[in-house]
Amino acid sequence: MPFTSIEICAGAGGQAVGLEQAGFEHLALVEIDGDACNTLRHNRPEWDVREMDVKKFSAEEFQGLSLFAGGVPCPPFSIAGKQLGNNDERDLFPEALRLIQECRPQAVLLENVRGFLSKKFEGYRRVLMKKLKNLGYTGEWKLLTSSDYGVPQLRPRAIYVGFRDDYFNYFKWPERNSSPPTVGEVLFEEMASRGWKQAESWKEQANDIAPTLVGGSKKHGGADLGPSRARNGWKKLGVDGRSLVEEPPGPNFKGMPKLTVKMASIVQGFPEEWEFTGRKTAAYRQVGNAFPPPVARAVGEKIISALNKEEKVWRSGKALELNFGNAL
Repeated sequence: MPFTSIEICAGAGGQAVGLEQAGFEHLALVEIDGDACNTLRHNRPEWDVREMDVKKFSAEEFQGLSLFAGGVPCPPFSIAGKQLGNNDERDLFPEALRLIQECRPQAVLLENVRGFLSKKFEGYRRVLMKKLKNLGYTGEWKLLTSSDYGVPQLRPRAIYVGFRDDYFNYFKWPERNSSPPTVGEVLFEEMASRGWKQAESWKEQANDIAPTLVGGSKKHGGADLGPSRARNGWKKLGVDGRSLVEEPPGPNFKGMPKLTVKMASIVQGFPEEWEFTGRKTAAYRQVGNAFPPPVARAVGEKIISALNKEEKVWRSGKALELNFGNAL
């Protein structure tokens, strides 16, 4: 029996790719952005991509599926924004709860920015947890850093995993990998692809992980690697973060190279064959907003292990409370 899933706010497929790699079969992906939907259709014509507002989507036809997943919009909780939380019209947690109630999945996976786990939103989280509990789900939030799961950048993400019945007793968070690849290691092949003579020495300089990849906002900026602090971090790695370019450096290129959209997607952990459609700024926005596929895969594999009841994990009520508290 296949493990099935639906996903809301699917973006350009970061979470979907990772869950596919973990073993999930996607029944529907809901996304309002046309460019992101075109990217999903381009790479996976067999996926049922529904270009629509989540508020108009019904999940009743998917009752009893394995997993409901969603990376609900982060601006209401981002430290880069006003942090309006549930007072922000972009807060789609209420819609996620409605859809979970409609389709009654065995497991739930929700993802957001690190700011969601701040003390400011403690009350909001507790109300959300209570509502999920009332729907029959036991779970917890945890802060995962993408570099711990094979991604060459920090990119911390707030993750909720919950289950119906007793499946949560079999869920264990994925183990951390203490040796993430460096930017130089993952981008060397691309940087050298057009014969750039300095590619080897650049690789030696880019011997660390990157700052969190940013620059995906529709309201602020274009195709660049973020504000001054982020660009300074990229500069230490030998990358000019002021803008992106269409192709890698040529044989006689001098100076500090810039990233292409493909390079940025590799830093996010997308497969090299994954192509982003649309103009450069629109394509990079899709990359910048993505959930790194390796993190989604790592969590997805543990969800499947729990649904298979492969290994029971001891948890008391007190232990669960402590786990939740440590995430705040």
